[in-house]
Amino acid sequence: MTVNLIFKIAAVGILVSILSQVLKHSGREEQAFLTSLAGLILVLSWVLPYIYELFHSIKQLFSL
Repeated sequence: MTVNLIFKIAAVGILVSILSQVLKHSGREEQAFLTSLAGLILVLSWVLPYIYELFHSIKQLFSL
């Protein structure tokens, strides 16, 4: 995992939280929820290969 990925995740978190707060204060709770969900899906799509690699490494470690 690179530092670049951590900065990307932090940037998405900041943007999603700002957009969510703006949308909630303007009375658009549904769009705020969808924005949060989109941010979560985006971050999961970035992190999922690393999680798969971790489980694959653990599987190889215990199959010695």
